[in-house]
Amino acid sequence: MSAIEINTPLVKEIKTMNYQELDKEFVANTYGRFDVCFVKGEGSVVYDENGKEYIDLGSGIGVTAFGIHDDVWANAVINQVKSLNHVSNLYYTLPQMELAQKLCEKTGMKKVFFSNSGAEANECAIKTARKYSSDKYGGDRNVIITLVNSFHGRTITTLSATGQDVFHQHFGPFTEGFIFTPANDLDAFYEVAKNPRVCAVLIETIQGEGGVMPLEADFVQGIANYAADNDILLLVDEVQTGNGRTGKMYGYENFDIHPDVVSTAKGLAAGLPMGATLFNEKTQFVLDAGAHGSTFGGNPICAAGAITVVDRLTDEFLADVAKKGQYVKDQLEGATGVISVSGLGLMLGIECTAEPKSIIAKCLEQGVVVLSAKNKVRLLPALNIPQEQLEKAIGILKQVIADLA
Repeated sequence: MSAIEINTPLVKEIKTMNYQELDKEFVANTYGRFDVCFVKGEGSVVYDENGKEYIDLGSGIGVTAFGIHDDVWANAVINQVKSLNHVSNLYYTLPQMELAQKLCEKTGMKKVFFSNSGAEANECAIKTARKYSSDKYGGDRNVIITLVNSFHGRTITTLSATGQDVFHQHFGPFTEGFIFTPANDLDAFYEVAKNPRVCAVLIETIQGEGGVMPLEADFVQGIANYAADNDILLLVDEVQTGNGRTGKMYGYENFDIHPDVVSTAKGLAAGLPMGATLFNEKTQFVLDAGAHGSTFGGNPICAAGAITVVDRLTDEFLADVAKKGQYVKDQLEGATGVISVSGLGLMLGIECTAEPKSIIAKCLEQGVVVLSAKNKVRLLPALNIPQEQLEKAIGILKQVIADLA
C-alpha cells in the first residue's frame, strides 16, 4: 500500500514518543490493541503516524457509516458547533426534533428517545418493557427472554441480558429477570415463553458480537407472532444491524416483522456518540415525564450529524449496500481457506481455517483493516466504500486467508 508524509504537530509528537507505553501508563488497560496508531483518514482510507495507507473494512466497528472526513457530515456538525453545542433536555432543540421525525417517517415508529450508546438504548428498551407490563399487569410480570449467544452491551443490566456465560463473571450480582433460549429453536422459545412472568423478548436479527449469525426467518416470525398474541413486547436490538448496515434501514426489515421497540446506535451519528430507542403505537406513551432521561442524549451536534446519515439512506443507496455485500460473498465463498461466509449487506462474518487474529495481523501488514467476531473475521466497511477500494481490499484479504490456510 502507498504512504504519505504526515507532519502535523501531533504526529511529530507521536513519532518522538512510545505511544504504546503512553497508552499503557495513562489509559485503562481494557483493550487488546493492535500495533498501529491511526492519525488521519479520508473516506475508506486511513493512515498511521508513518503515513502508511490502509483500506478500512471495519469503520470503527460499524460506526463511520460514510467513512472518515465525510464532507456532508462534517459541514453539518461544524455548522451546528458554531450555533448551539448543547442545552438541557428541559428545552427544545431543532436538530433533535428533526432527527426524531425522520426516523419515525422512515420506520413507521411513533416516538424516539435519544441516548449516547447502544447499551443505553438497550437499557431504555428494557425499562420500557418492564414499565409497560408493570403498568398493565403489575410488577411481577418482568422477565425478558433473550437468546443464547446474544450481546446487548456492557452495563450491568445489558451484560445480564447478554446470552454468553463469558460475560457473566467478576461483576456480580447481576440484574435478575432474564432467561435465555437457543437461537432458531422455536419449541425451546415456546417453552420458556409460557412463563407467566415474561413481559418481553429481546433479539438481534443478526447476532453480531456472537459471530455474525443471522437468525432464521421462520424463527423470527414465530417469535413475533407469539409475542403479538400474548401481549409480550418484541424488542429488537439494531445497535449493529441498523442504519443501513444490512442493506435495509433496519435489519428487522429483512424478516417482515414489526417490533414494539427498536434500539440502535453505532452508525447513526457516523462517529459521534448517539443511541436511539424507537417506540411503536403500543409503547409510545410508556415513558412519561420523569420516567427516563439523559443529560447528553439527543445533543444537537450529534443529531445534526445523524440527520446527514438518515437522509442518505435511500432505497437506491441501500440496494447498493446489498449489492456490495453480495460481491464480497461471491468473492469469498468457496475460496481457499474459507469455510463459510455469513451475514447480510455489509455486515459479514468469514469463518476460516486460520485463526482470525493471525488474519487481522497479516491484513494490517498488507494495508487492510478487518475485525473479528468469535471465530470469524468480521467485515463492517463504510456503507459508501468505493467499489474499486472494496475490490482491492477483498483481493488482499482473500490472498491472506489463502496464504494462512
